[in-house]
Amino acid sequence: MEYTVQKLGLLAGVSTRTLRYYDEIGILKPARINSSGYRIYGQPEVDRLQQILFYRELGVSLGEIKEIITSPTFDADQALREHRIKLLEKREQLDALIANVDRTLAQREGTGTMSDQQKFEGFKQKLIDDNEKQYGEEIRAKYGDEQVNKSNQKIKGMTEEEHTHLEQLTATIHETLAKAFETKDPAGELAQRVVALHREWLCFYWADYSKEAHMVLAQMYVDDPRFTAYYDQDQPGVAAFLRDAVAVYVGKD
Repeated sequence: MEYTVQKLGLLAGVSTRTLRYYDEIGILKPARINSSGYRIYGQPEVDRLQQILFYRELGVSLGEIKEIITSPTFDADQALREHRIKLLEKREQLDALIANVDRTLAQREGTGTMSDQQKFEGFKQKLIDDNEKQYGEEIRAKYGDEQVNKSNQKIKGMTEEEHTHLEQLTATIHETLAKAFETKDPAGELAQRVVALHREWLCFYWADYSKEAHMVLAQMYVDDPRFTAYYDQDQPGVAAFLRDAVAVYVGKD
């Protein structure tokens, strides 16, 4: 089968403008241009569009998709297997939220009960899924599957009061870190207070605390540009300052 841009748009549920844009940025070129000047798409292009839409559904940017599918090592079969895993994870998250809504409605209508912890189960799972999507590969490589799985279970068991305290602690860390950074002294009282607060914050996620793991994480704040951007969003150099402060903290007896 061959399709014009209009017919392919109707088949896939995307606009012709989107398909033309995909052509412009080199992510989906037509198989050929016919004598009338129309873009013509064949089976390989249909399959590629399906891959693109899978990635878009999973929240991958067009720039990242282009890098993936134009790579010489791109394996369409493996990509489909990965899509399936991610979509199953997404379905699990949606099922948890739907169940949460159903239980809430039952409670409000007087036909069921719901604990405060159950009210937030779906949202906790989303937090875990988001963390896995963004940092899972690196964290699991550094700390191992067992430690990460324990951490995820700890998040699931977090009470509403613990979650509220965690949010307050996060805000306090950022405020104190900004003040400590102004001193330029990672060994100073303010900087060391930040690290102590950071340790308390980590213990909400980690099953067990260790100075070695704390230092590994602090170094990753500098080595991984995503973490660096998070800490350096207000002042360049904050991530490195926190790393140095942690190094002083873990070096103490």
